[in-house]
Amino acid sequence: MAQFDLIVIGTGPGGYVCAIRAAQLGMKVAVVEKRANYGGTCLNVGCIPSKALLHASEAYAEAANGFADMGIKVKPQLDLGAMLAFKDEGVKGNVDGVAFLLKKHTIDHFHGTGRIRAPGKVEVTFINGEKQTIEAKNIVIATGSEVASLPGIDIDEKRIVSSTGALSLPEVPKRMVVIGGGYIGLELGSVWSRLGSEVTVVEMLPRITPGLDGEVARQFQRALEKQGLKFKLGAKVAGVDAKGKSLKLTVEPANGGKAETIECDVLLVAVGRAPNTQGLGLAAAGVKTDNRGRIVVDPHFQTNVPGIYAIGDVIAGPMLAHKAEDEGVAVAEILAGQAGHVNYDVIPSVVYTAPEVASVGKTEEELKEAGVTYKVGKFPFTANGRAKVNRTTEGFVKVLADAATDRVLGVHILGADAGTMIAEAAVLMEFGGSAEDLARTCHAHPTLNEAVKEAALAVDKRPIHM
Repeated sequence: MAQFDLIVIGTGPGGYVCAIRAAQLGMKVAVVEKRANYGGTCLNVGCIPSKALLHASEAYAEAANGFADMGIKVKPQLDLGAMLAFKDEGVKGNVDGVAFLLKKHTIDHFHGTGRIRAPGKVEVTFINGEKQTIEAKNIVIATGSEVASLPGIDIDEKRIVSSTGALSLPEVPKRMVVIGGGYIGLELGSVWSRLGSEVTVVEMLPRITPGLDGEVARQFQRALEKQGLKFKLGAKVAGVDAKGKSLKLTVEPANGGKAETIECDVLLVAVGRAPNTQGLGLAAAGVKTDNRGRIVVDPHFQTNVPGIYAIGDVIAGPMLAHKAEDEGVAVAEILAGQAGHVNYDVIPSVVYTAPEVASVGKTEEELKEAGVTYKVGKFPFTANGRAKVNRTTEGFVKVLADAATDRVLGVHILGADAGTMIAEAAVLMEFGGSAEDLARTCHAHPTLNEAVKEAALAVDKRPIHM
């Protein structure tokens, strides 16, 4: 029987990062992965392929609609097959990179389905049906999440698709309906909208992107509407008739009322994700889960069963790859006797549309609910020199700071490259920085990041360029 210091089940961003950090710390590590490739949902059918299509479709739309204004005359033609191949090439490069890193750190790998038979024992079932039990002092569950479904709507990954199927449609649908106004639905909806599809987003709540700062969400929706996306908010899909050539959706108000019928060629179900814990043997091993199926862990990521830990999408918190990565590093360091830690108050989130939306820390709504007195500084990209010449003036930066201490409590950005700009806010907040600290930091000119500095200056009502 193979013996290890640590077995990690799952090689998504949380799992493979945990395994590598543990190996760096001198542990003998094994990973168990049920997919043929490493990288989990993120690298294979999530973050990486979706960003490839977002990048390619944005370039296509810019060539079609923006190049002429810059003195570049072209008439782009869409080769969807080649675009999908470009996406697959990017996925392969990332997946191969993870395989290289695992090999470099001499991490043993078992391609099969892992099931916990007892503390310290994992049974691996290989594709050919053979089984092998491996042992370790500790086990980390990092199996991620899977697509959440809706009752009565059967996903066939052809006409009714999940985010996985939406990455590989063989042709651009004339009409697409997206159920869910969260970041997954908006990202993939914007891809197919840019490529020529008429996209309608149906969301049960009265707003898109639940959890984002309300002001940001409202302006974000207006930006997407300018691009052609349509929204039906406070509505739900009550049924789907798939018998005809087109899909017929029954859409009704979420709070009751008269229903309407919407026809489309492709329906994308993007109502969130659920923890992927089936088949792990948790109940038999005595591992507790909550009412949402998530594994319950203590502040050190240990379950109620000693020696069994969990990270990433299978535990509470935002289902984000970088959150899982930080937890993977933290638990590896804890197992090595170090002080592994994750600051959940500084976990950035990004919606990779065009413009992007990035956020870290508290929203205005959260601060009001908590009774925190705060100051607001805002600066629009219309007043930023680089944004003007780049023709990316949509959006603004918002900085929220404690009224008494000036400590930055949240930063929210709607604009081009917001996902990159949010990093400086995260670093500042990680070290307890103030709006004054951000405002006094010299920013290169001309850059989009100058808008972050100006928003920090605006907290004290002294922006220079507005």
